[in-house]
Amino acid sequence: MFILQNSSSISQVARLRSPKFRQTGANCVLSFWYYNYGQSVGAAEMQLLVDGLKQPTVLWRAYYNEGNQWLKAVIQLGRLPHPFQLSLDKISLGFYDGVSAIDDIAFENCALPPPALSCESPNRFWCRDTKACIDSLLVCDLVDDCGDGSDEDSCNPDLQCNFENGLCNWEQDVEDDFDWITIQGPTPTVNTGPLKDHTTGTASGHYLYMESSEPHLFQDKAILLSPLFNPSGNGTCIFRFHYHMFGKQVYKLSVLQRTVSNTKGLLLWYRFGNQGNRWIRQTLYVSSSKPFQILVKGTVGDGFTGDIGLDDTSFLGCTLYNGNLPTISTTTSGTSVPATLPMNNCTEKDFVCRASGHCIQMIQKCDFRPDCSDKSDESACVKEVCNFENKNQCGWYQPALEQASGNYSVHTTNIFKWELGRGANLYPGQEKHCPLIDHTMFTEEGWYLFADSSNGEFGHIADIATPVISLTGPKCKIIFWNHMNGSTIGSLEVLCKTSNKTSKLWTQSGSQGPQWNRAEVFLGIRSNFQVVFRAKRGVSYMGDVAVDDITFEDCSPLLIPGRPCTSDEFTCANKYCIPKDSLCDFVNDCADNSDESPTI
Repeated sequence: MFILQNSSSISQVARLRSPKFRQTGANCVLSFWYYNYGQSVGAAEMQLLVDGLKQPTVLWRAYYNEGNQWLKAVIQLGRLPHPFQLSLDKISLGFYDGVSAIDDIAFENCALPPPALSCESPNRFWCRDTKACIDSLLVCDLVDDCGDGSDEDSCNPDLQCNFENGLCNWEQDVEDDFDWITIQGPTPTVNTGPLKDHTTGTASGHYLYMESSEPHLFQDKAILLSPLFNPSGNGTCIFRFHYHMFGKQVYKLSVLQRTVSNTKGLLLWYRFGNQGNRWIRQTLYVSSSKPFQILVKGTVGDGFTGDIGLDDTSFLGCTLYNGNLPTISTTTSGTSVPATLPMNNCTEKDFVCRASGHCIQMIQKCDFRPDCSDKSDESACVKEVCNFENKNQCGWYQPALEQASGNYSVHTTNIFKWELGRGANLYPGQEKHCPLIDHTMFTEEGWYLFADSSNGEFGHIADIATPVISLTGPKCKIIFWNHMNGSTIGSLEVLCKTSNKTSKLWTQSGSQGPQWNRAEVFLGIRSNFQVVFRAKRGVSYMGDVAVDDITFEDCSPLLIPGRPCTSDEFTCANKYCIPKDSLCDFVNDCADNSDESPTI
């Protein structure tokens, strides 16, 4: 069937109507091939006309010239219990020049399930009137799979929500960035989000959606909280829901479970990216030895065509918990410094050893050599070796975040920053630009430090620094492993920062391949300085900089021995002893350059 016309009359509509259908089953899909070609061919749309509903539901649209080709359209009809017709409308606004055509219209899986003579399996449900035998997982899921409504009889309304009358007993999280919205019909943005709800399959039904347009930013989160449930063993509690993830810039939908109220929860399931213009059913089996709560989290993508829909949530085999989840203290635990120092005769220029009260010079604090018997002079310093296992950052910290955390109006969630990561936590596709295994363990469970480029913008920098290092020795160097892979990788720099100067010691930019690479940076003798690793973000999220196994080698400063230097040693002008084979090697081994003097 086709339309071929050259015309200049205003507002012409060519309309093709289907026969009237009585009803459809839950898995009904309509498909057809269409052709929309020409300089001013204009738009076409498929509408659903349901008996008893004044408002038509738009099921499909073609907006413009789509080339000299046949294209396939697949439309999810789902369960439609009332008589309906389909209408294909072609609109000409002013000048029309082109060809529009449709062919090979097909309905698939549109019949109700057939009647059965018996239905005795423990995992099956026998429908009351239609006598169909259906999966028991379809019972009380807000979809009339039987065709007579018997699988939706006697269901606990507190365990299901179709969002036709608000959120039921679900709640918006107050700790997230924005809220899920109840809506009818299409979302405000073209080419993203659902055109209709899942419950009724029409524009008159309601569903929840997460708006991805401004003012919402990349990786902003909207979180929905379920009611609380009693413990359930061996996955006897089943959570069913329908989600819609359509649009080029759809990012992520995830479901989490928590047993403590002020935590983010344990990840149960997630989907990433465009899943097509359809509602998709998901079933999750939930086990917990404690009372728990389900969290549904939508995350905004890098643009406005990233709307996510949610509808028809239901729980099977679960019971509501009448109480509150516990909270955990957010105060950090660990080795705390005693509030009162031991008795001592130290001056303000000295460091007081915490256990003994012994005085050492402040230059001996954080110099990679323990001078106190309890090693307290090295406790608040960077560790000589750091592999980031057990999520330990070994004293490395981010100055920008420390400042931001004091200002509660600043959200650090979407800032380009260093984070601990591991391969086991990556989403599909992320391994193309972020390490799948760490360098220490060579496993997906091993931890590393990385600058997550899915946050921030082009040119943003992330600094992670050591506390102030008081003094290093002449052979001091940093050895570390870096991973820089991805089409839009930025750069990594190692800087030395003193109170009035920052100097660049090492730099690398661009993709270095999908492996860990060794790097070595010479420090030598320095005093009162910080080492800074600086990542600079590339033009997109396709390139994360990672580091692992950072080692400070031979960094403790020279010691003046309580003895004369031996015949194999050279006595420096400052009384240090160094091996004679270190003379005249262009390295300041003595720390006063006397081993490089031309008068030796």
